[in-house]
Amino acid sequence: MLQRQEGRLLVLTLNRPARRNALSPGLYAALLRALGAAAADDDVGAVVLTGAGGAFCAGGDVSRMAASAGGGDQGSSAGAPALSFEQKMAALRRRTGICELLHTMPKPTIAMLRGPAVGAGLSLALACDLRYADTTARLRTGFVDVGLPGDFGGHYFLPRLVGMAKARELYFTSPMLDASAALALGLVNAVSEPDALESTVMGVARRLADGPRVAIAHMKANLNDAAGLSLPEMLDRECWRHVRCTQTADHREAAAAFVEKRAPVFGQPDPA
Repeated sequence: MLQRQEGRLLVLTLNRPARRNALSPGLYAALLRALGAAAADDDVGAVVLTGAGGAFCAGGDVSRMAASAGGGDQGSSAGAPALSFEQKMAALRRRTGICELLHTMPKPTIAMLRGPAVGAGLSLALACDLRYADTTARLRTGFVDVGLPGDFGGHYFLPRLVGMAKARELYFTSPMLDASAALALGLVNAVSEPDALESTVMGVARRLADGPRVAIAHMKANLNDAAGLSLPEMLDRECWRHVRCTQTADHREAAAAFVEKRAPVFGQPDPA
């Protein structure tokens, strides 16, 4: 996996282009480490996730699945004993922490999609806060074609984006959606021509990365909480977070900038 940081913006690139960035043990581990570090790093304000070459992510490596189904074991090295069901379950749950971090870290996450985003690759994109695609993007659940129900949180994210009835259709029939169909369903926020995608995404991402950090973190937490809380519970949390942000240096700077008719400069340190 490749990493580059531009100011407070971190760009993570899945880097197995010869395999259409299919997920491997090494890639799972690298992505989990990078996202965990980004979540805790005050110098990171936003994360862009993308893929090298002409693909976002083709999902799990089906050749590894075939080896496992034929008697090999995806979770054990040569000469090591086969993993038990419980060990396989625990290993998969650790890997799915990738989607959990994308969804819950207190900073915006953005998927930049070219080419296929299939299976777990689609779930990675769905776990992000925003998704931008170019016209080559192709989205598909894909799990039914390999005899699996699916993992990496797709069953959590997809119904929240398209509704349960459409999510059932996309899982059971697994159509390949082009960029325009994905846009019409609300799976992506915008579609650009291939040569304009990066500039579009980086413009949005830099604005978020340089924005009011505490307010954006609480905004994301509010949106995540809203899916499972009652209205009174949600109002309680909104009020707490809103009043908390009135005490930040970023809020004071934004209010002063409004009065002075200038652009705010966020990132002001809060007093201890």
